[in-house]
Amino acid sequence: MTELPPPPGPPSPGPAPDTPPGPPSPAELTDGGWHRLHPATPLLRGGLALIAVLGIVVANLRERLAEMVFGGSGAPGDPIDELVRHGLVPLALLVLAVTLILFIGGFYLSWRMHTFRITDELVEVRSGILFRTHRKARLDRIQGINIVRPFFARLFGAARLEITGAGADSNVQLAYLSGVRADELRRDILTLAAGARPPVSQPPGADATGAAGAGAASPGLIEQRVNELIAPELDPSLAAPESVVRMNPGRLIASTVLSTGTIMFVLVVIAGFVTAAISSEFYVIFGAVPFLFGLGSFLVNRIVKSLRYTIAATPDGVRVGYGLLTTSNETLPPGRIHSISISQSLLWRPFDWWEVKVNRAGKSSAQGAAGQQNTTILPVGTRAEVFKVLELVLPGLVTDQTRAVVEAGLAKARPDDGFTTSPRRAAVLRWFSWRRNGFALRPDAVVLRRGAIWRELVVVPAARMQSVSVTQGPLYRALRLAGVHVHTVAGPISAQLGALDSGDASGFFRDLASTAVAAAAADRTHRWRSGGSPGDTRGASGPAAGGAPA
Repeated sequence: MTELPPPPGPPSPGPAPDTPPGPPSPAELTDGGWHRLHPATPLLRGGLALIAVLGIVVANLRERLAEMVFGGSGAPGDPIDELVRHGLVPLALLVLAVTLILFIGGFYLSWRMHTFRITDELVEVRSGILFRTHRKARLDRIQGINIVRPFFARLFGAARLEITGAGADSNVQLAYLSGVRADELRRDILTLAAGARPPVSQPPGADATGAAGAGAASPGLIEQRVNELIAPELDPSLAAPESVVRMNPGRLIASTVLSTGTIMFVLVVIAGFVTAAISSEFYVIFGAVPFLFGLGSFLVNRIVKSLRYTIAATPDGVRVGYGLLTTSNETLPPGRIHSISISQSLLWRPFDWWEVKVNRAGKSSAQGAAGQQNTTILPVGTRAEVFKVLELVLPGLVTDQTRAVVEAGLAKARPDDGFTTSPRRAAVLRWFSWRRNGFALRPDAVVLRRGAIWRELVVVPAARMQSVSVTQGPLYRALRLAGVHVHTVAGPISAQLGALDSGDASGFFRDLASTAVAAAAADRTHRWRSGGSPGDTRGASGPAAGGAPA
């Protein structure tokens, strides 16, 4: 039996026509070669400000400039009229054209000389025309990656990517990149820092085979910019809705009204009016106007910057975002939080509101939510939101037993609540807080509790501890007391406790030292995806995996 040939099929397509090269994909940006930034970078980095300043100078000195050019002791007329009257319009146009060419040439050279590259170990940036600058950041020392989108830069579809490194003056900025590329590049940099390889990115609009998707028309430039402006601050595909902590606007305004700054604002206003009424010299009120203006601006800025605040878990760490017009979102990889402070002022206690701060080895140049330092990751939140944040920033640490200890640390002191507190004789030094002043040791963390009027709870992961010390001055020695200090990286949180029983302090020193050594030896959070095969970007299943190897 003879096998029949297959029926003729459609003619094979010829070679695909050449397509114009588009912007490099994130995978190409991490290939170890040198790349350039967004073409609008020179304008966004100060070019527009320079042009505006020059325009203001020319507008204010136009008569003086006309007098210098045309001479004469009398006041000259309008410079344009003088140019026409003297027949210097062609020369003026030539000078203007040369000036524009010089500006454009300078901006172009600045853009050409500003390059960056990303390897498996480093992020490097070179910039400068006459004076060259070369900055480097090691991937294994990255403490966070922040993407800031100033409102004017958003009109160009650009964003500033800042890589926060450990240590002072160790940050590296990529200003500016395409907004979409910045998000994808951050993901790839964190994947490299985690010990894995980023996936091969398909060009925008391509399907799994690499061909352009049929019927998927790319949006126009204006439509794309509008979509970027109205897009949600947090991409819904990055985190489950139930894991996202959002800022309640009403609580934000109320907490600002009940803050120390607002109370100072009101007291200064009252003091000014009382002083003016007693002395009959009302000019005293005007002397406080600069202070009131500055403090009022801070309070308004606190509210505006905290709008659209979110904190959520992503596969590469905790992501904190905020901002209305100028947006900022930062991703903190696992293992970069060195200590956490949960504090509550007296006026917030009836509403059970708390503030959460962290100590990190690096510091972003951008301010955090509420106009505060970027170490404040929750400006105000309920107790339930505090525990959600703890579970995000310390994954795997908030177990049932540790949660009970933290819950006891936030509440009023009770006997047998798990804390070793100051003895009664310490009341001469801690009048109101000696019952709350204490510590609790867990296998993976140390919890310090202090303050009765202004309550504060400090949690230090044992693996992040630098050292521990015990101090005892003459007064402490006479009262058989001692102070302990758990050393972490510099920041707003000081993990120290005073007025403890000297025996308890000695036991704290001994037990915490051995706990810290064991926790540091078992810590794997700095390379949280290094256990996967090359190209495996799944790694741990997000922060909930506790930073374990993939």
